[in-house]
Amino acid sequence: MNLSFKSYWNLLSDHIRPQKGRFILLAALLFGSIGLRIFAPQIMRRFIDSALAGEALSTLMWTAIAFIGIALIQQAVAVSVTYLGENVAWTATNDLRAELAEHALHLDMKFHNDHTPGELIERIDGDVTELATFFSQFALNLIANGLLLIGILVALFIEDWRAGLAFTVYSVLTIVILGRLKDIAVPHQKARREAEAQIYGFIEEQLAGTEDIRSSGAVDYSIRELFRLQGVKLIHDRKAHFKRWIIENAMGFALTTGNLLAISSGYWLFSAGLVTIGTVYLFVHYINLLEEPFWAMTHEIESFQTIGACVERLTEFRNFKAEVISGDGVEIPSRPLELTFEDVTFSYNSEDTVINGLSFDLKPGSILGLLGRTGSGKTTLGRLIFRLYDVNAGSIKINGSDLRDAHIETLRRNIAIVTQDVQLFRASIRDNLTFFDRTIPDEKIIATLEELELGDWFQNLPKGLDTELETGSRSLSAGEAQLLAFTRVFLRNPGLVILDEASSRLDPATEQKLERAIDKLLKDRTAIIIAHRLDTIHRADNVMILDKGKVSEYGNRKELAADSNSRFYQLLQTGMEEVLA
Repeated sequence: MNLSFKSYWNLLSDHIRPQKGRFILLAALLFGSIGLRIFAPQIMRRFIDSALAGEALSTLMWTAIAFIGIALIQQAVAVSVTYLGENVAWTATNDLRAELAEHALHLDMKFHNDHTPGELIERIDGDVTELATFFSQFALNLIANGLLLIGILVALFIEDWRAGLAFTVYSVLTIVILGRLKDIAVPHQKARREAEAQIYGFIEEQLAGTEDIRSSGAVDYSIRELFRLQGVKLIHDRKAHFKRWIIENAMGFALTTGNLLAISSGYWLFSAGLVTIGTVYLFVHYINLLEEPFWAMTHEIESFQTIGACVERLTEFRNFKAEVISGDGVEIPSRPLELTFEDVTFSYNSEDTVINGLSFDLKPGSILGLLGRTGSGKTTLGRLIFRLYDVNAGSIKINGSDLRDAHIETLRRNIAIVTQDVQLFRASIRDNLTFFDRTIPDEKIIATLEELELGDWFQNLPKGLDTELETGSRSLSAGEAQLLAFTRVFLRNPGLVILDEASSRLDPATEQKLERAIDKLLKDRTAIIIAHRLDTIHRADNVMILDKGKVSEYGNRKELAADSNSRFYQLLQTGMEEVLA
């Protein structure tokens, strides 16, 4: 991907526009700083020529005071430029981080299955941090040194057109060399950033699975794999460093040539009587000052290799589009919903079909017990209802309207799922229950906790709803975590509830409490109970058994239980845990 500077600007322009005032002030200070740096040598030239001409000491003193004063002002302006530039850049890139994080959250599950959390963190934080350096240092330094270069050449033309012409040609040739070399390391820098993302993703996976890795004796493998990934990064580091070495040496040669040009041209003009000693000093000072923008450009071009890779990766990331598109907004009422599957077919990889021609109708207020072996498509069915994925063929309808016609947020607000694995956040009880929705009053939250028999637990919290929870539900028992998950559903009041073995792995006393919560939850709601044990579907009106994504059996639970020829009847006789294992 060959990116123009417009691509760099587009990445941050939306976040810089709100800071228009500070950006204008920054530009004004930048121009002022350049002007002072070009004007200061003029005062020193005046001082040298006045001293050689034998002018009064007072004149020399005031000239020296003026030079020192301008130098101090120049330093103050430079500090202000640096501070304001960093402030603008970091504010803009923080906004960009928020935009990228929101973009990631709205991408499909397919994207998240292909990219590890560690890789996304490296892109959203690591690459954007490099970009902040770009806008706070690269862009400002490039603009400042470009203006400084132009100002120096203009000053040289004013002093002597021949010197100005010679150094203009020299500067153009030097810039052409830099332009030719600026992209030679981008592929290796991009590969290095990709390798870093792989390392972060691997570390995230290993830390998440520490318990299993240690218990299975896979620590040595983890270390070897980490060394392998670091070795890949080292290879790209070396190649990128070698390309940077080429740039630095080319720039060093160009600057040596410039010094020789400055010395020879100054000597020739002075020998011909065309300039004064003060003007010769001015030439030498300007040429030395000319080295600064060239060296700065060299280092910034080196940084540009990394920045280019980051911008390319971020641009690629922003170009990822969600395949699941929100509909125009079909209304979904807050009442028991009707769910219809019409010849639904779905595959995760377009090869292995998980759901194959599935059709059924779930009436409002009814409960469906969903059975099947592992891999039969039970969990996938729930994901399709939530539109985490879209069907490949057929349609899923809510109250007669296709899911794809509904707004995704409205759809997911009116459908809820409770699983045996409850995700809790490092946040307050209130935020964990409301998913950070501050419009839900505390009174409603407390009343719901009381209804679900969590009143005693809530009363023992040190800070009530403001009590902080640890990540991973470490501060709660499994039963408490499950009941909090039910509380979330009650607060949302959805019309369709999916229970994915929500009462497994609990002790009998806690399971009884949870069973009472389920009874309350399913009252006046449509529900699907994904079951792995027979005793969890005694509430179901109908039972559906899936086998390789197809309906193996479907019908009224009581009728199937009484039919000796039905598969459900056989499951009741032999025990579903054995048959569906």
